Amino acid sequence: MKKFLWLIAGVGIGFLVAHQFNQTAKGKQFFNEFDKKTKEFSDSLIDGYREREAELRAAIAGK
Repeated sequence: MKKFLWLIAGVGIGFLVAHQFNQTAKGKQFFNEFDKKTKEFSDSLIDGYREREAELRAAIAGK
């Protein structure tokens, strides 16, 4: 239980620090770039998943 409380405290403190950092110009720039890179990464994962799914469906249909 003690470790769980430390985890909750750490998450809360991290949230507060990130919120304060986001109030600055550099913070906003950082989070905008982070959001952009995260979106690009997730889009590439989705594209890869769809390509692989199409390959598997084609292989199944060809048998």
